[in-house]
Amino acid sequence: MSESTRQQKYGKLLQKELSDIFQRDKKGILDNAFITIADVKVSADLSIAKIYFSMLLAKNKQEILEKIKLRKNEIRKDLGDRIGKQVRIVPELIFYIDEVEEKAQRMDELIKNLNIPPKTEE
Repeated sequence: MSESTRQQKYGKLLQKELSDIFQRDKKGILDNAFITIADVKVSADLSIAKIYFSMLLAKNKQEILEKIKLRKNEIRKDLGDRIGKQVRIVPELIFYIDEVEEKAQRMDELIKNLNIPPKTEE
């Protein structure tokens, strides 16, 4: 089932604010990894937000994910401080590593390395 307009708007608000939080406030905590919020999926009741993020300059992505999970309450509080007057509920945050970019790079590499023989005229 597709998201409602309300869920999409809420997701965009969360994406913008979380991007700002990670870029300005949490850069030192995350070993200077460049975090990009790729997508935010919000539950129908707006109480749960699944945050998909990608990382550049990250040596160990799983370690950074664990650091984010450890600081989830702090991040949620910062988010609440920013959007508290606009929303009734600050959602529970669930973080996932977005692997779309890495998969696309692997696909490009595979396609580039294909050995396709030239077309023969018959």
